[in-house]
Amino acid sequence: MGRAGRRLPALAALFYGALAALVLLGVRDVLFLYEENRCSMTYMYEYPEYLKIKLPKKTARRYPAYELYLYGEGNYAEENKNLLLTGIPVLFLPGNAGSYKQVRSLGSIALRKAEDVDFKYHFNFFSVNFNEELVALYGGSLQRQTKFVHECIKVILKLYRDREFAPTSVAIVGHSMGGLVARALLTLKNFKPELINLLITQATPHVAPVMPLDKYLTAVNNHWILKAQDLRNLTTLSVAGGFRDYQVRSGLAFLPRLSQHDSALSVVSSAVPRAWASTDHLSIVWCKELILATIRAFFDLIDENTRQITEDPKKRMSVLNHHFVRHPAKIFEENPETSMELTGAFMWITVKTPKWTYSVYNDSDGKYFTFPLASHRKSYSHVYCGNSMLDTSSWIYGCMNSNSSMCLEATDLSWRAELLPGTKVVILKLQDYPSLSHIVLQVPPTVGNKYTLDCEFFREDSRTVQLPVTHLFSFGLSSSKILLNSTGLLYNVQLQHFNQVYQAFKIYIESHCHSLKERKPSVYRLHIPWSHEDSITVAKAPSSTEISAKLHIAQPQNDNRIPELNIYSSSDCQYEVILKTSLLQILGQVIRFHAGAFPVYVVSNILLAYGGQLSTLISTGQCSDFSLELVRTAKPYKVEPLLSIVVFLHGFHWFRVIRESLSLPEVDAAVLSSQDAWFPLVSLILFLFGTGIAYWSGVIFSTSLRLISSLWLTLIRPTVLQKDNKLITPRRLCGVLSLALVSWTTCGAFAVLIIYLRYLFKVIRLHMNVKAEQNILNGDLDHSKETSWNPSIDTIKNQSSMDSTSKATPQSLSNSTTVAEAVNSLKMHVTILNLFTWIMLLNLPSLIYWLKNLRYNVRLDPDPCRLTAIVLICILEILMNSSTSEVKSSKLLKIASKVPLPLSVAMLAFGQMHLYRVPHFVTFSLLLHVLCCVV
Repeated sequence: MGRAGRRLPALAALFYGALAALVLLGVRDVLFLYEENRCSMTYMYEYPEYLKIKLPKKTARRYPAYELYLYGEGNYAEENKNLLLTGIPVLFLPGNAGSYKQVRSLGSIALRKAEDVDFKYHFNFFSVNFNEELVALYGGSLQRQTKFVHECIKVILKLYRDREFAPTSVAIVGHSMGGLVARALLTLKNFKPELINLLITQATPHVAPVMPLDKYLTAVNNHWILKAQDLRNLTTLSVAGGFRDYQVRSGLAFLPRLSQHDSALSVVSSAVPRAWASTDHLSIVWCKELILATIRAFFDLIDENTRQITEDPKKRMSVLNHHFVRHPAKIFEENPETSMELTGAFMWITVKTPKWTYSVYNDSDGKYFTFPLASHRKSYSHVYCGNSMLDTSSWIYGCMNSNSSMCLEATDLSWRAELLPGTKVVILKLQDYPSLSHIVLQVPPTVGNKYTLDCEFFREDSRTVQLPVTHLFSFGLSSSKILLNSTGLLYNVQLQHFNQVYQAFKIYIESHCHSLKERKPSVYRLHIPWSHEDSITVAKAPSSTEISAKLHIAQPQNDNRIPELNIYSSSDCQYEVILKTSLLQILGQVIRFHAGAFPVYVVSNILLAYGGQLSTLISTGQCSDFSLELVRTAKPYKVEPLLSIVVFLHGFHWFRVIRESLSLPEVDAAVLSSQDAWFPLVSLILFLFGTGIAYWSGVIFSTSLRLISSLWLTLIRPTVLQKDNKLITPRRLCGVLSLALVSWTTCGAFAVLIIYLRYLFKVIRLHMNVKAEQNILNGDLDHSKETSWNPSIDTIKNQSSMDSTSKATPQSLSNSTTVAEAVNSLKMHVTILNLFTWIMLLNLPSLIYWLKNLRYNVRLDPDPCRLTAIVLICILEILMNSSTSEVKSSKLLKIASKVPLPLSVAMLAFGQMHLYRVPHFVTFSLLLHVLCCVV
C-alpha cells in the first residue's frame, strides 16, 4: 500500500502534465500555426496630417481625454484647414488601445481614388482619439466613448451646415471595439438611428466579448436585438480576419441575425474578392487589398443627385455584395443593361466540341466563338467557361436571336461570372436558360496581352464526388481518399458530415499532369455554403498542396447544404484528394472557441480542492496538501452530470419560466449551444484541462512561495511562531476601513491588489517561520538520538540526562504541536491565496485601465469590482490572521466543506460567458470560512 500510495501522486502529476501539454499544443496551433500574411502594406504618397477639430467647451470639459481629428495629405490638408468641407463624412473609430492615426490607410487611398475622378466626389475622413484606452478590458469606458462619438457626429454634421450638398448622416468604420462603440450608439436614449447611413466593422466581436470581464461589455447586444425594428435602414458590414486573428475569432464577428433585418452582411477576409487573405487583428486596418475593396465600395455607394451615400438600402447591399461577396470582374452598375447587339468587324467561329481551350497572344483580329446549345442540352447539364483576362469588359453572352452566320441579339452573361485568383469563371445551368441558342465568347484584338479561355460542357453528377470526412477520434491514423481520373476543368468534392466547429482536417491535393508544358495554376476553394468564410489556395500544376479545413460557424439546424472543395483545374491534369483528421487543429479549435472559459474551470477545480481540505479537517483534524486533495476531489462525475441536467432542463419551457420567476440568469452552456459553439464532451474536456492547469499552477505557486521564503530565511532572522487569539484588533480594523476607503474613492481592484500583497507577504513569513521551527525541532531530535545511543557516557550522566530530558519533553511536545498547527494553517492559506490569485487576475484589467487613466480621473467610475472588493477586504483581513485550530471546532465547518461543490457547478453554469461573476462565488465560499473562524 505504501508503494502504491507513493505512485499515486507521480501518476497524477504525469496525467495532469499530459493534459497541460495538450492545452499548450492547442495554444500553439492558435497563436503560431496559421497561413502567412498575404496582405500588402498601404503607403502614403504625401505626408499625413491630422487636423484637430475644436469641440464645444462642454464636450471638451466632460471628455478631457478624447479628441476628434480630420485626416489630410499635402495640398488637400492645407485646403481643409479652414474647415470649408464639401466631401462625404466618414468617421473612423479605433479599437482597444488603437490609435486615431490608423485612419491613414483609408484616408490616403480614398484621396488617390478621388484624384482619379478629378474630385467629382471625395470623402472627408475623421478619426476619434480615444487616448488608446483599453476598452476591451474595461466596459465602463465603452459607455463614455459611445457618448463622445455621439457628440462627434453632431460636430461633424455642423461643419457641413449651409453647404450645397450638406450631409444628414455619416458613415462609420470601426476597428475591433470601435465597431462595438458604433453599435452602442443605438443604445443611447436620445440617439437618432438616421444619423448613421453605413456601418463597416473590422474584426469586431459582435456576438459576445472576447473576455467578458464586466457586465457593461455584455449589454450592447441585447439593446441591438431589442432595437432591430429601428435598424432596418442601417446597412452594416462586418469583416472578420479569419484564422490569423487569434484575438477575435471570426465566429464572434458575425452579426446576429435579426428578425426582419436583412441589411447586415458578415464576411471573412479570406473570402473577400481580390483579397483572399486572412488578416491578423491589426493588419485588417492596413491590408491594402481590403482597404481597396472598402474604398471602391464607398465610391460606388455615392448617389449622383445628392453627392452623398445613397439612402436606398437595397443599393447599399448590392454594392457590398458586389465588392465583398461575389465580384463578377465588372464595374458596379445598379441596373446593368443585359440585352444588346454584338457589333464590330469580328470573325465568327463556331465550336461544336464539348471541351475547348484557346490561347490569345498579340491577336490583331477580334473573334466571336459560338457554342450551339441544341446539340449539348441532351448530353450535358452545365457549361463552364473561364477567362484569364482580368479586365472589366464583357466577354461572355447568351444568344437569343441569330441567323446562320452570327448572333443578332444577346444577353450579357458576364454579370454571372465570379472573380477568382488569376481567372474569372462562369458556371451556367443549361436548364435555366431555355431561350438561349448559343453561348458566345468575345475575344477582342489584343496587343502584348497573353491570356487563355476555356469552356467545357459537363454533367453535374459526373463532376460532383462525395468524400466522407474521417471520424473525430481517428487522430489522423485513418484517411479518406478519392482519385479524380477525368481531365475536366472543374470538380466539386462534397465533404460529407463536415458541419461542426470542433472538426478539423488536413486535406492533401496532389496534381499529376500528362505533360511538362507551362499551364495556368490550379485554384482550390473550400466553400462553406451557410456563411461567407471561404478560403482559396492557388497552386502550381503539377504540385502537392496541403489545406486546413475547419469552420468559424457551425451548420445551422435547418440548413442541409454540404461544404465543398471546388477544384478549378488545369485541362490535362488528374487530382488525388486525401483527407485526415488533425488532432492538433482540433485542440486549436477548443482553445479558439473556449479559451475565455478556462479561468472558470480552473477556479472551479481549485474550489473543489479547497472544499476537500475543509473535509479532511473534519475527518482527520489535519489539512491535506492541495495537490493530493485536487486529485481526490476534482472528479468530472461530481460536476458534469449536474451541469448536463441543468442544460437539458433549460430546453423545457416550464424550466425557463421557473428560472425567470426566480430572477436567475440564463445558463451559459445553453446560450453557447444556441450559438453552435457548444459541442459534445466539450465541458468534460474543458474540466480536465482546467484540472491540469489548476494542478500545475498550484505546484508552481507553492514552489515559488517555498523558494521565496527560503531566500528570505537566509537574509532575515525568523520570528518565533506565536498563536494570535484575536482575529480583529483596532489596528486591523483601521486597516480594513482604510482599504475600503481606497476601494470606494479610487479603484476596487487597487484595494484588492493591496490586500493580496499583504496576504502574500504574511503567507511567505509564515512559511519562513514554519521552516525555521522545523529545522530547530529536527536539530533537537538529532541531538537526542545522538545522546541516547552513545555507549561511552557514564550511567550517572545518563540518569542525569534522562532527568533533564524528561523535564524538557513538555516544551518539545508543545513546540511540535504548534508547528503541526502552523503547517496545517499554511496549507490552507496557500490554497486560499492560490484561489485569490485567480480572482486578482480577473480584476487586473480594470486596475490596468485605472492606472493608465489616473491623470484624468482618480476614481474609476463605473467600477465593476468596487463592492466585491470591499467584501473581500473584510474577509481576507480575518482569514490571513486565522488558523485551522479555530476552524476545526466550528459548527459551520460541515456546511462550509459541502458548499464548494454546488458553487463549482453554479460557476460553470453561469460564469463561462460572464467572468465577472466568478469572484462572487469564491467570495461566498470564503465568507463561510470566516464564519467558521468566528462561530
